[in-house]
Amino acid sequence: MKIIYDPEVDVLRILFQDTPISESNEDESGIIFDFDDQRNVVGLEVLDASLRIDDPQSVSYMISRPMPLSGAEV
Repeated sequence: MKIIYDPEVDVLRILFQDTPISESNEDESGIIFDFDDQRNVVGLEVLDASLRIDDPQSVSYMISRPMPLSGAEV
């Protein structure tokens, strides 16, 4: 996964896979979804990122602890 912020155009791009983009669709909220040729989402672009994200130049990454299965001991 890659996260790229371009301050010149104020776009934050999140790439889930390094694969060619076949199609992109923008929704009303200013988010562009990038799809591969099998219609899997392979990336997102956040337009006007500085208006939507507190600090688009700072990234925090966290791995959440998996939830235990129902009935499993913790």
